[in-house]
Amino acid sequence: MASGSEMTQHQDPLRQLEGLVARLRDPEEGCPWDLEQTHQSLTPYVLEEAHEVADAIRHGDDKHLKEELGDLLLQVVLHARIAEEDRRFDLNAVAVGISEKLIRRHPHVFADAEARDSAAVRISWEAIKAQERAEAKAAANSTSPLSDQLAEKVRGQPALSGAMTISKKAAKAGFEWADMTGVWSKVNEELEELKEAVASGDRAHAQEELGDVLFTLVNVARWCEISPEEGLAGTNHRFLDRFSRVEAALGGDLHGHSIQELEGLWQQAKQAIRSQSASQDQGS
Repeated sequence: MASGSEMTQHQDPLRQLEGLVARLRDPEEGCPWDLEQTHQSLTPYVLEEAHEVADAIRHGDDKHLKEELGDLLLQVVLHARIAEEDRRFDLNAVAVGISEKLIRRHPHVFADAEARDSAAVRISWEAIKAQERAEAKAAANSTSPLSDQLAEKVRGQPALSGAMTISKKAAKAGFEWADMTGVWSKVNEELEELKEAVASGDRAHAQEELGDVLFTLVNVARWCEISPEEGLAGTNHRFLDRFSRVEAALGGDLHGHSIQELEGLWQQAKQAIRSQSASQDQGS
């Protein structure tokens, strides 16, 4: 078996990366962790790397962006390698597929169509996508057009945003409670089912019920016209702000302190942040 340095000579960078991943997945001499991975186990890493790419873009950090794009590319190559091992498709097929899509959806560049500006490009793009969807539905003989449309739409969304999209579309189609009382009743029903699932010790069932609770809370957000994504992002920020103050009060070490002591410091941090916020509001 060639060494890493030997196998990287005389190769273009993408083929070099593909070869390295193949080496990592070698059944006899590969990496135990990489060999254990599946499409399903790698899904969280794909999402994490995509979010880190977005974060690097937001901060305008080219060095960070280059690194994070590499991490995301690694995920693509890993998934292609796993599929190739099962003789389903490979990295070449992935590249061919996206190339064909780019050519098909840019007739103003690769054919004789015209598009004077980006607005015209978007109209053409959506029309081509709609035609592709119609052809796929005709081939599948689908009897659930809204479900198919929503499944396609939420594929590229985070789960929380996807839940809001589904909730809005389903409600618009008539799948809706009469009033807010029905929504709260559903929240309580799903919460009780989650408690029972957790008590049973069945983790798979508990995960399903947790999803049901979260989906129903998204419906609460829709009824109240508030954003669950922004709400959770705000909670994350507030938690870290308070948590950092608790850590600072204990010199960075939480071990050996009772939950009562930690809760007391948490409440102090919470009050301090509120006081600071009030002072800033008065000063503005």
